[in-house]
Amino acid sequence: MNILIKNGLTVTPDGMVEQDVYIEDSTIVKIGKNIDAATDKVIDAEGLAVMAGFVDMHCHLRDPGQEYKEDIDSGTAAALQGGFTTVACMPNTAPPLDSPALIKYVVGKAAEVDNARVLPIGCITKGMKGNELAEIGLMQEAGAIAFSDDGRPVENGNTMRLALEYAKGIDALIISHCEDKSLLADGVVNEGMNATIAGLKGITRAAEESMVAREILLAAALDARVHIAHVSTKNSVRLIREAKKWGVKVTCETCPHYIAATDEEILSYNTYAKINPPLRTDDDVAAVIEGLKDGTIDAIATDHAPHHEDEKNVGFDYAPFGTSGFETAFGVCYTYLVEAGHLDIVELSKLMSENPARILRCGGGLLQEGQRADIAIADLNEEYTVDRNKFVSKGKNSVFDGWKLKGKIKHVLVEGRIKEIK
Repeated sequence: MNILIKNGLTVTPDGMVEQDVYIEDSTIVKIGKNIDAATDKVIDAEGLAVMAGFVDMHCHLRDPGQEYKEDIDSGTAAALQGGFTTVACMPNTAPPLDSPALIKYVVGKAAEVDNARVLPIGCITKGMKGNELAEIGLMQEAGAIAFSDDGRPVENGNTMRLALEYAKGIDALIISHCEDKSLLADGVVNEGMNATIAGLKGITRAAEESMVAREILLAAALDARVHIAHVSTKNSVRLIREAKKWGVKVTCETCPHYIAATDEEILSYNTYAKINPPLRTDDDVAAVIEGLKDGTIDAIATDHAPHHEDEKNVGFDYAPFGTSGFETAFGVCYTYLVEAGHLDIVELSKLMSENPARILRCGGGLLQEGQRADIAIADLNEEYTVDRNKFVSKGKNSVFDGWKLKGKIKHVLVEGRIKEIK
């Protein structure tokens, strides 16, 4: 199908300019003003931002084994609603994605569903038990885009060293869930004043920061790549900033909830605000935003973590960690980063598309001639109130339920194919 997107405000590395985008089959063929070409479909994008489709390098699709929370069909459909054309799913499924056969299962089911593109992330260790390395090389051949034990840390430092060393030899990416479990002390929220007020056990920032420091030092010693997941604290940002100055091959991501929300959300005992790492303080939020502005933080990922309503509808201590993130990510980031004056739309697009695609080396992430036609089109002026009950995702557990946001996805194309947006 040949598609012409007319009169949109195209968001490219050069800026935001009103022009047309012409697509032949799966490729962006031409970007310019007043394009005249034979088309099968015209999308009138006047007044709308036309961006590269977002690339989520960290989400949970719960498939196989926990399909009552989410599955590849519902999860990728939800991703499309948020403007995500590519998602990389974490391996903490049941069973964990620790073999080539399971990687092939995810790849095959995603192809059958044909919503957003799915890039499976394989386990670092067998069964995510932290003891023995999984079949990293074979999983990479089967389609694994990176490797992580996300949901759990690789606690043994030597095991992580071996993983980084092996991954370097095959040019694979290790994504670290930074958490020293010996420092958790059964905590469920950020350690601080609000935890004390709420009477909930706190988790020290050092649980995250000490592991960030370990991964930086291991990557430096091996001259290996490492990616730090869901950065949430001021000192984690500082450590990564310094490591980049040293020339360490470290990249990192943060999430919308660490940009816009704080641990004040726990004062109502809202279990949707029980997230790992926990929501932090205003100072941490400010540091994360500064890290996005100065390039310390490379990408924004959702850490989409859907749960069944019954699992969250319990006492705070007993609820699972996680918030549903696909369908609110762009609105949160546009509202609290661009509308707030911290970034412009070009910089936000880079954080949500170009940079994660570059880190994963998966292609795409750019609105340019010759690139794959993965496109998200948004009304930057549309204001709306988040209603979790309208989510396409099975996971209705959104910390942003009831929040007023600005920036709504209106159209999505994956490889030049128009996808349904509700």
